[in-house]
Amino acid sequence: MLLHNQLIVSMPFALPSSLGRLGLLASVVLLPVSLFAQGQSAPVRGLVRAASGGPLEYVSLTLHRATDSVAVKTEFSDSQGAYLLLAPPGRYVVSGALVGYGRTWTQAFELPAEGLSLPALELAATAATSLKGVTVTAQKEQFERLPDRTVVNVEGTPLSAGNTMLDVLGRAPGVTVGGNDNLALRGKSGLLILVDGKRVPLIGTELADYLRALPAEQVRSVELITNPPAKYDAQGGAGIIAINLKKDQRLGTNGSVNTSYGRGQYGKFTSGFSLNHRQKNINLFATYSYADRQSFQRLNFSRTYFQDGGQVRSRSLLYNDTRGHLQSHTWRTGFDYTLSKNTQLGVAVSGLSSRVPSQGANTGQFLDPAWVPTTHFTSDNYRNLRTPNQTANLSVRHRFTPDSLGTPELSADFDYGHYGTYRDLDLFTSYDLPSVLKTRLIGDQNGQLSIWSGKADYIRPLRHHLRLEAGVKISRVNSDNDVLFLQDKDGTLVVDPRSTNQFHYDEDIRAGYATLSHTRPGLTLTAGLRGEQTAVEGRQTVGNASFTRNYFQLFPNLSLERTLSPAHTLSLTFSRRIDRPTYNAQLNPFRSYIDAVSYRSGNPNLWPQTSLVAELTHTFKQKLVTGMSYTRTSRPIVGVSRLDADGLVVATFENLSAQHYYAFTFTAPLKPTKWLNLYANAEVFYIYFDGQLTDGSRPAAARPAAIFSSNASVTLGKGWTLDLNGNYHTPERYAFERVKSFGQLAAGVQKGLGSHTSLRFNVTDIFYTAPLRSTATYVPLQETFRNRQDSRVATLAFNYRFGNDKVAPSRKRATSAEDEKRRAGNVQ
Repeated sequence: MLLHNQLIVSMPFALPSSLGRLGLLASVVLLPVSLFAQGQSAPVRGLVRAASGGPLEYVSLTLHRATDSVAVKTEFSDSQGAYLLLAPPGRYVVSGALVGYGRTWTQAFELPAEGLSLPALELAATAATSLKGVTVTAQKEQFERLPDRTVVNVEGTPLSAGNTMLDVLGRAPGVTVGGNDNLALRGKSGLLILVDGKRVPLIGTELADYLRALPAEQVRSVELITNPPAKYDAQGGAGIIAINLKKDQRLGTNGSVNTSYGRGQYGKFTSGFSLNHRQKNINLFATYSYADRQSFQRLNFSRTYFQDGGQVRSRSLLYNDTRGHLQSHTWRTGFDYTLSKNTQLGVAVSGLSSRVPSQGANTGQFLDPAWVPTTHFTSDNYRNLRTPNQTANLSVRHRFTPDSLGTPELSADFDYGHYGTYRDLDLFTSYDLPSVLKTRLIGDQNGQLSIWSGKADYIRPLRHHLRLEAGVKISRVNSDNDVLFLQDKDGTLVVDPRSTNQFHYDEDIRAGYATLSHTRPGLTLTAGLRGEQTAVEGRQTVGNASFTRNYFQLFPNLSLERTLSPAHTLSLTFSRRIDRPTYNAQLNPFRSYIDAVSYRSGNPNLWPQTSLVAELTHTFKQKLVTGMSYTRTSRPIVGVSRLDADGLVVATFENLSAQHYYAFTFTAPLKPTKWLNLYANAEVFYIYFDGQLTDGSRPAAARPAAIFSSNASVTLGKGWTLDLNGNYHTPERYAFERVKSFGQLAAGVQKGLGSHTSLRFNVTDIFYTAPLRSTATYVPLQETFRNRQDSRVATLAFNYRFGNDKVAPSRKRATSAEDEKRRAGNVQ
């Protein structure tokens, strides 16, 4: 999963204790995520009303399969609180949700062919209080657990205010943000990151910068998907993190404005707005956010260099202190238009333009085996990173005329994205031992990435309770990186041939899939198969080096869910997935200097890694979830540190032979009182590697590790709510690294000031336990580092919503540019 040599971020920790209403909590509700329609439809009728009395209009009523809580149908209640849901006969539950009310569930029931009328469903207001005749309500529960995913509801939570998406993910169950800002889920790296269905073409530090520039105020929810079906791209051996942006569902013209200011060692300001206009046939939307966030990073290295026989040859101590200033503009606009009763058209364009200048002071000292100083240097490191990104999406969705089996559906999506990376470097170094020597290195990188993709998906209910999903996808990627390094030789700038180069990468993927599902009372069986044909070509201008690869692979997916009794459900899943090396970060051989003696570089000789994943899950009373899983990965890609021909330390990537992953997971959502929701999550895993590097270095001996997370949501009354969140990551051994424990405790409070206004305050990393410490051991080198950042921050945020409160249904937009963008990452 975790750390590759240097950098960043934090996990939350904290082993919570409950003191009355200040306890640690967590809540899990089951949220639907996919449509399902099969067999001859039967009606489910009912009424929904407030617990205090009176019908509720525009309540979202969702019919779920009782076996796994997957959504079959969603409708809205009318002005009398009445609703009608149509579905094939089977075993179901119904849930009701409305802003300001907690999600409420019916008991499981058997739907006969003639239909069924259910008792009235009562929704209780969450933290409601009266203010001049207006009811103020708090946010819905924060965590929802589904068989194949965990949903984190971000919108309206106290801890999201003024925070970034990287902060939110750092507190999500089972997620860690490790060295090089690499994200991992349940201890495994190789994730597919989606934002509103579109894959983000970044990894490592640049993905972290993207997520830091994306305010949590723009996000509705995050889905942590551990077992994606065949309709998703096969990329992502560890699963998918899907970030769903807000989209106002209210009729008429409405929107919101928000602003926040946080202070750690440096200030962090975020502000933005959203506008939405919805009529009968058209919905127009636009969002914008500006972020101005200053930060620091203190990265210390202690290195020991070995000679043949394992004897100490020399040592070094390095201290890197960098201050960064992120400024970003994030925007999105578009419309959905109903062409006819059964056909909808959607257009969306978005962009993120960020600028991250940074200034660092580096000091280094080399010592002999007896710790006697031999060389000392100081550096001034000036860097600037600019990332202008734009994307566009056109989508069409058509529902065919219903027949006796259900409603066939066809959707198509076309995407284009352009991602620019401009990186400047000015590294001035002065050596004062054994004699005065000064060097200057100037770097200029220009990176251009273009992605085109299109896909079509077809859904067809069949006889005998079968359902077919099939689709095709074509994508093309062009990545071009040109980097120039200049050395200052006695006042004259001379091209550095070791570092200057141009790397061009082209990739075409053609894919098709088919999934067949069968459902009957107490049993759901899903089998899918995806095939992907991949053709790649990479070229380096200097040295005229190139490579080509052309391969076809199949990716099966199997899911079996069985209800043993009303209290016990078993689920078994199996899948094969792939992680192709990222275009710019892992394959690109260019150098990105950390200091005068350290840099990062990709490896164009990397092979894709493939994974076989199996998981068995048990659910008790639709609440307590336990699971066991095993993953075998062939040719795993791991981060390593090497010594180059000049004796500099290079952080790069290599393939090992195999990786074995065993895990046990446990999730417990509890509600001991009306005012307290608790959520506890534990991931215990054991990872070991086979293989060695060309220099003879072998991975560290494996040991078990665990990630514990908990969340507590407390209703304090009179419009006040409190959230406490804590994560703790035990010591871990991953590949060549030994990572020490880390974590974080955060707290947030929210106060409703009216029906449309809220004020929030939160503090993250309260005890400053997020800094990372790690030691990596290789045959020629042992490296220990400590990474500290500006993670302890107090933030005050203000949010105001305006417009109509009536909610209308909307369609979910899906896009085709998923797999390619995730792998287009750069490292800084």
